[in-house]
Amino acid sequence: MKQRTWPDRSNGSRFTTPSSSSINGRKGDEELHRSEFHSSKHRTPKFSMKASFYTARQFGLCSGSSSASTPSAYSLDGTDFSTLPYDVVTRIAASFSLPNLQAASLVCRSWCEALRPLREAMLFLRWGKRFKHGRGGVRPNIDKALDSFKKGAARGSTMAMVDAGLIYWEMGKKEKAVALYQKASELGDPAGQCNLGIYYLQAQPANPNEAVKWLYRASIAGHIRAQYQLALCLHHVCGVERSMEEAAKWYLKAAEGGYTRAMYNISLCYSFGEGLVHSHRLARKWMKRAADRGHVKAQYEHGLALFSEGEMMKAVVYLELATRGGERAASHVKNVILEQLSPTSRDQCHASC
Repeated sequence: MKQRTWPDRSNGSRFTTPSSSSINGRKGDEELHRSEFHSSKHRTPKFSMKASFYTARQFGLCSGSSSASTPSAYSLDGTDFSTLPYDVVTRIAASFSLPNLQAASLVCRSWCEALRPLREAMLFLRWGKRFKHGRGGVRPNIDKALDSFKKGAARGSTMAMVDAGLIYWEMGKKEKAVALYQKASELGDPAGQCNLGIYYLQAQPANPNEAVKWLYRASIAGHIRAQYQLALCLHHVCGVERSMEEAAKWYLKAAEGGYTRAMYNISLCYSFGEGLVHSHRLARKWMKRAADRGHVKAQYEHGLALFSEGEMMKAVVYLELATRGGERAASHVKNVILEQLSPTSRDQCHASC
């Protein structure tokens, strides 16, 4: 039984989107704007000591001897990596994790000197996270966290830039936050690009074209939140050329990456053949995944689907979950099903819920 739970096509808001107040708070124990503006936790490129050597060669930075001798502070052609322009070093290694920086530092001593500020930046980033979240036996202290993030950002860590930007945003200092997002974005940080794109969407006035530009860069880098936001823009944001095929493509990528809202939206795409070939099987697959991950509307929709297929007891479970999540219509359907069950089955349903 197919039942739409959104307004007609003319309304334009059929799929789930973040609430307008999402920039000011967060569900659970975090503020909602953190669900919009992501911290710097993202994929770090695999990097080994051997890979760092070839990276340096590719940039014309390292031409060390191929013999087994210990690398000297200078390469055979006299290049001293520690004299490289700092912006070049930052662009090469700004997003590395501390172990990767340590591995790269083993290539040669001058490369070690070039990376020293970034190794220090990663240590400041670690301390910033400890002070922010109260980890490692450290009491939470937002001022010390911000100070550590700023020191890490000054040494070139894009992750520290993003985390410092988040704290500034919480303080209401949006201009400072956006400046840090901009700097991290220009250095290629996907989390910074995602946050900057969302800022342009929510700015007054909004700049959807600039938002799409940064969200696209973050999306092709694999940032799941950016992929979902980009899909929403392509789906129904004013000022952006609507492309349901492209929107469905990015919904699917975000869903495959584990983003719950994208799972629900891609299920609707498959269910009604919007941007993708109609597939009842795939629609149900993604709806169930979203429901199992706590998406309230998905729990309600999946419960209705189970009810229409005669799976009464399973339907009651999902409808009960949806009811607890605040979906009022689910409670009525659940009560109708319970009236049709035998006393024994009804007791089993209550026990499973």
